[in-house]
Amino acid sequence: MSIAVVRVSSPDGKVLDAALLAAAEPVHRQLRPQIQQDYVGAMQGIFADGGEMAVAIAEDRVAGVAIFRLYRNTHVGLRCYVDDLVTDERRRSRGVGHALIGWIEVEAKTRGCPGVDLESGVQRGGAHRFYFREGYTIPSFSFRKNLT
Repeated sequence: MSIAVVRVSSPDGKVLDAALLAAAEPVHRQLRPQIQQDYVGAMQGIFADGGEMAVAIAEDRVAGVAIFRLYRNTHVGLRCYVDDLVTDERRRSRGVGHALIGWIEVEAKTRGCPGVDLESGVQRGGAHRFYFREGYTIPSFSFRKNLT
């Protein structure tokens, strides 16, 4: 299966391909069903806040979606953080996730990031096995306190 990774939004928050953004929705909702009904509007808000999107195309359709962002913090400096990485459940274990994470790593390195960071829910064992195979480690815990 041939896989191409295509940028959907630019680093400055512009949508580069509205058709690909719309085509990404059903795959993205496999991971994030809670995204508001107006998917395009929700994603435009993410892009305005610094998020970027790339999709993996296989067999002429969106097979995977990645949302990532670059920002500076006091710990790492310039940081590349992956918000979401999802492969269409019908195309898993066929290189789609590998293509997306590899594309993000190249993008991050080209833009001066020393590494790529992400979080994965404790219940997502299959995703954890994937990240370990890709060379990711667990350097810290993530803590949250709900305020609602």
